[in-house]
Amino acid sequence: MQIKKAEFVTSSPSVDLCPETTLPEFAFIGRSNVGKSTLINMLTSAPGLAKTSGKPGKTQSINHFLIDDSWYLTDLPGYGFAKVSKTMRAGFSDMIENYLLERKNLICTFVLIDGRHEPQKIDLEFLTWMGENQLPFARVFTKADKLGYNKTQANVAFHNRVMKTEWTTLPPAFITSVESSQGKAQILEYIESCITEVKDMKKEAASQLPFFVRKPKP
Repeated sequence: MQIKKAEFVTSSPSVDLCPETTLPEFAFIGRSNVGKSTLINMLTSAPGLAKTSGKPGKTQSINHFLIDDSWYLTDLPGYGFAKVSKTMRAGFSDMIENYLLERKNLICTFVLIDGRHEPQKIDLEFLTWMGENQLPFARVFTKADKLGYNKTQANVAFHNRVMKTEWTTLPPAFITSVESSQGKAQILEYIESCITEVKDMKKEAASQLPFFVRKPKP
């Protein structure tokens, strides 16, 4: 897949106000300052499409971008941003959870993880919540250029080992670098394969995409 057109559509404070559409949708979410906006700009080859900032927590609503007039890319607020009020953090949580649980045309959520670090509790908790709610997702390890290929690979392998203690099947994983565009082709190919898979499905069956099941507790 090669994106030829990407345009901002709207910013919504809740899932109820998101665009009414049956087009397939792919969401991007991650801990604040994980590099989400720069990754979206890299994937779409549209610098400045998603607004970047040195101040974490800039994204505070559900931002929809229409891609090639055929699918939506959704930029969600980051989780785990401590420098906002407790009320705002609660609002982020409700907004994110309601969107992920209720958005009918959402095909897959890309969960961004800082590839420079070993598994973080907040990321693992979010992935667990996604699994418990049977929501399809893929992991995207960012900032590979900051750490180097071998160390990033080692961190991803460690992340896999940690997840295997509770998961029967691991979700897909992509390693990315905005400097070299590493991972761009693989993520876009994955999105294209998902669109192909659901294109002929009935709307009622769209939620039946494969998801990743946690191992039952003993």
